[in-house]
Amino acid sequence: MAKERLSRDPSTSPGAFRQFLHWLDDGTDSRGEKYLEMRRRLVAYFDRKNCVAPDDLADETLNRVARRLEEEAGAITGTAPAQYCYITAKFVFLEYLREGARSQTSLSEMSPGEADAVLGAASVAYVEVQSKERLSACLEDCLARLAPADRDLILDYYQGEQRSKIEGRRVLATRLHLSVNALSIKACRIRNKLEMCVRERSGQA
Repeated sequence: MAKERLSRDPSTSPGAFRQFLHWLDDGTDSRGEKYLEMRRRLVAYFDRKNCVAPDDLADETLNRVARRLEEEAGAITGTAPAQYCYITAKFVFLEYLREGARSQTSLSEMSPGEADAVLGAASVAYVEVQSKERLSACLEDCLARLAPADRDLILDYYQGEQRSKIEGRRVLATRLHLSVNALSIKACRIRNKLEMCVRERSGQA
């Protein structure tokens, strides 16, 4: 069960955190209750996904949204606060899956030469990660700008791996009363729109 507490990321200033709480309240003063309710819902979301630490992932999601809100000068338009939090949660979950698939070998278990090689590669990879984080932020923003139906379709379309992805698309096509081919064309159009938006937002257009 989620702990009933407000959890501020140390990298987020108190003023930015209050701004985040106000944004979540969406014009009302819930005295932090909206935050706690959103956190409970996110913990439940990650718990349903069988994540090892749903509380930590919920906090990461909220902290990430708070940082994004601060970057946008306190305004994320076009999407309701709860919906934006869930969009971010999906990204956090996908990152969680990728992290879980990686080897967890500790530096302490490596030889000095292996450790030096890893640390050298890490310094190069850091720049790549920073670039990917910027693109990820642009993608989150562009997803938030899509119509809700298009956003749900494209997120569901790319869920899963290999066989489960194929089956998921069949189920999605049936739910939307589309043929698999028509669904593919629709998803391609939405993806192209997203790619164009990301290029414009990231300055790569």
